[in-house]
Amino acid sequence: MASSMIKNMKFSLFVISPLVAILLISATSRLKDNMINISFSAKTFLGFGQIKNTPASNFLLKEFERRKIKIALVNTHEEDEVEWKVHGKTSVIHFDQVPKDRRWEDYFPEWIDEDETLSTPTCKDIPMPIYDKYDEFGVVISRVPCGDNVVDQREGVRDVSRLQVNLVVANLVVNKIRGEDHDPRQVYVVFLGPCEPMWEIFRCEDLVLHKKDFRIYKPDLRRLKQKVLMPTGTCQLALPFEKQGEEQINYNFSKLEDPMDHPRQAYVTVLHSSETYVCGAITLAQSIIQTNTTKDLVLLADKSITEKSRRALQTAGWKIKNIDRIRSPYAKRGAYNEWNYSKLRIWQLSEYDKIIFIDSDVIILKNIDKFFVFPQLSAVGNDKMLFNSGLMSIEPSNCVFKSLMKKRRTLFSYNGGDQGFLNEAFTWWHRLPKRLNRLKFFSPGSNTEHKLPETLLAIHYVGLKPWTCHRDYDCNWDMPDHHYYASNSAHAKWWEAHDTMPKRLQRFCGLSQVSTMLK
Repeated sequence: MASSMIKNMKFSLFVISPLVAILLISATSRLKDNMINISFSAKTFLGFGQIKNTPASNFLLKEFERRKIKIALVNTHEEDEVEWKVHGKTSVIHFDQVPKDRRWEDYFPEWIDEDETLSTPTCKDIPMPIYDKYDEFGVVISRVPCGDNVVDQREGVRDVSRLQVNLVVANLVVNKIRGEDHDPRQVYVVFLGPCEPMWEIFRCEDLVLHKKDFRIYKPDLRRLKQKVLMPTGTCQLALPFEKQGEEQINYNFSKLEDPMDHPRQAYVTVLHSSETYVCGAITLAQSIIQTNTTKDLVLLADKSITEKSRRALQTAGWKIKNIDRIRSPYAKRGAYNEWNYSKLRIWQLSEYDKIIFIDSDVIILKNIDKFFVFPQLSAVGNDKMLFNSGLMSIEPSNCVFKSLMKKRRTLFSYNGGDQGFLNEAFTWWHRLPKRLNRLKFFSPGSNTEHKLPETLLAIHYVGLKPWTCHRDYDCNWDMPDHHYYASNSAHAKWWEAHDTMPKRLQRFCGLSQVSTMLK
C-alpha cells in the first residue's frame, strides 16, 4: 500500500512540475514588466540577464521622479540604445554625415566679402536632421567625436564632424526638447564617452554631473538658442547688415535676442607690468564716454600702476579692480608679451553677464553698445582662421577662468601671448565686422596713402603708439620696417580723441610724461 502511494506521489510530482515551472516563468515575466514600467529597479531582468543602472541613468531617473523619459539618441552605439530603452521611449536621430573632404578652413576662412562688393558670403552646408520627423524629447544622449588632433593637446580641436554632432544636439535641444510637464527648465543632455562636447556651445556652467565616462548638462535654453542662431563658422558675419550708400552701413540686430532680461554689462581693459599704456587707457575711456554709452567701464590693474595714474584713470571714467598678473608660459623672459596672460582675469568679472574687452591702444569712434548682444566668443578676424583678441565679446565665468588656467599649461600659443592661446582655447568663434576693430595696418602695394574709411567704429593702433609720437605726423613713417603701421589720417583721429579730454588728463599723454613711463 505504502509502496503504491509513493509511486502515485512520484507520478503526481512529475506531472505538476512543468505547470509550476510555467507559473514561475509567467510570474517572472510579469515581475520584469512591472520593474521596467513602474519602478525602474536598479536591476532590470531582460531575456539575456541583468542590466545595472549607471550613475547617469540613476541621476536622470531621480530628476524625472522615475517616470518614463522620452530620449533622443545622437551618434550613439547600438548598446547605448539597449541600455537606455529600459528607461523610456528612445528615438535614434538620423542625419547625413558632413562630407569627409570638408576642412575647418572651409568654415573659418581668412577673409570674406563683408561689404558684399562682389558677392554675398555663404557657408558650406552642414547636414542637420529633419526635425519635424521627431516628437519632443526630455533628454538627448550623444557621443561626440574626440576630434582629429586630440592626440596633440597643444592645439585646440578643429574637427568638422565634431562640430556637426555638437550642432545637431544643440539644435535638437532648441527645437524638439521639452521638460516634464513642458517645463523648459528640466531638460538634460548626456554626453557619453571620454571626450567633452564643445565648451563654446555647451557651457561649463551648465555641467551638473561629470564622471569618467559621461557628462550631464542642464543647458540654459535662451543662451543655447542664441548660439544656434550664429552661422556655422566665420564664413559669414555674425549678423546681417544693410548697406546704405558708400559710407553708411546699418547692422540688423533684430534677429538677435539677449538671453538675459536685465544683463549687467561693461567695457573692460587691462593694464599690467608698466605704465606704458596709461595714456592709451585714459583716451580709450574718454572715447567710449563720448559715444554716450550706458555701460560700465572697468579697468584691471596690477601693482605696477601708481596711485597718481590710478586717480587719473578713475577721473577718465574707469572703475579700477586690482589683479595679480599671470605669466605667459610660452613667452621669453623679458619679452613684451611675457605677462599677457593677465588678460585671462577678465573671465573673473563674474558680477557682469557680458563684457566687451578692448585693448588700451584702441579708440572708439561711434557707439557700439548694441554689440553686447553677441555671445562668447565674438571677435574680428586677424589672419588665417584666427581672431584678434584686441576686442572681444566674452561672458565672465569662474569655471571658464579655471579651465583656461588649466589649459594654459598644455595649449600652445603661436605668438607666445594671449591671442595665440585664446585661439586654441576657443576654436569656434563668431565673426564681428572688421569696422569694429580695424587694425592700423596696410599691406604692401595697397592703399598707398594709408587712409582709413569713414565707416569705422574703432581703430586699433598697432605699431608705435600715437602718444609716443609728435601730434603732427605718425612716427611709424620714421622706421622703414614700420611703414605697414603708418597712417597720418588714423594718427590724427587719435589726437582728435585726445583733444576732447580735460587738460588735467592730457598731461598723462605728453611726450615727457610718456618718456618717463617708458623708462
